[in-house]
Amino acid sequence: MKRLALKTIAAAIAIAAISATGTASAQDRTIKFTTANPEGHPLVMGMHKFADIVAAKSGGKIKVNLFPGGVLGGDGPVVSALQGGTIEMASMNSGILASQVREFGVFDFPFMFSSSKQADAVVDGPFGKQMHAKLETKGLVGLTYWELGFRNITNNKRPITKVEDIAGLKLRVIPTAINVDWVKALGANPTPLAFGEVYAALEQGAIDGQENPMTVIAANKLFEVQKYATLTNHQYNPQSVLISKKFWDTLSAAEKKIISDAAVESTAYQRQQARLQASTALEAAKKGGMQIAEFSPAELDKMRDKMRPVVAKFGVTVGQDTVKSLQEALDKAGK
Repeated sequence: MKRLALKTIAAAIAIAAISATGTASAQDRTIKFTTANPEGHPLVMGMHKFADIVAAKSGGKIKVNLFPGGVLGGDGPVVSALQGGTIEMASMNSGILASQVREFGVFDFPFMFSSSKQADAVVDGPFGKQMHAKLETKGLVGLTYWELGFRNITNNKRPITKVEDIAGLKLRVIPTAINVDWVKALGANPTPLAFGEVYAALEQGAIDGQENPMTVIAANKLFEVQKYATLTNHQYNPQSVLISKKFWDTLSAAEKKIISDAAVESTAYQRQQARLQASTALEAAKKGGMQIAEFSPAELDKMRDKMRPVVAKFGVTVGQDTVKSLQEALDKAGK
């Protein structure tokens, strides 16, 4: 018994020593971490969790300052700032990174993921890791994937209960080529805009509608300037949590481990919050006066059919090897 007790004490001392070494190896550092969504959104909740874990693991030496609500700029300027090292971290739609690495356009393919569970398996597995590895030559390091969720269409003109109702609407899209093309395929008029400009454009009538997950719609109070929503779930957005390679390369091995481990540990919490808020966000939109419709399976099939030529076109753009790898990962993950 005495020998067992001594072994237990020795193990505890060893663990404490390893922890203390990590903390002692960390220098005093400050990280600016930004995203487009506001306080209260699941992405920002994930950022708070990440900051708390980093503080605990570094003994308070590494401080993460949060900049939600797009206050440090839109996605394009933020990517440039990450590459230049003037912003250390950001979370953004993985598909936006197609401007840096064309293969990332695959994350914007419509109707690619069928469930959050399937998406987790794909992005946490070899496919997701291989995609993030492609960013390093562009001055970016991908730490993990968080969840924005499945996107839905809102507008101010009319209820959308069938695919044909989308035709003629002026819809804001994420500024990437595939998003422009799938909106055109539905007969609508795409308007690429940075997210920070969307509320004002809707309020002023410069655009008729937009498409986003319900958590984004509720957190940004888009129900104040949009009357109708349709649950199409036409696209799933993983969010790449990025760190500037220029900053990353200044870190010690111990500091890199603190940040990497914190990113992974905060992921489960962030995704949990995203999924918990998905249903409450729908209720918040309804209470805000938004009328909610849902496509029948037959209408969803029609929508998929209209988007197939877009997927085929961009399969060539992103590379058939990438499309094949994603499809294999999806098949392995199941529904």
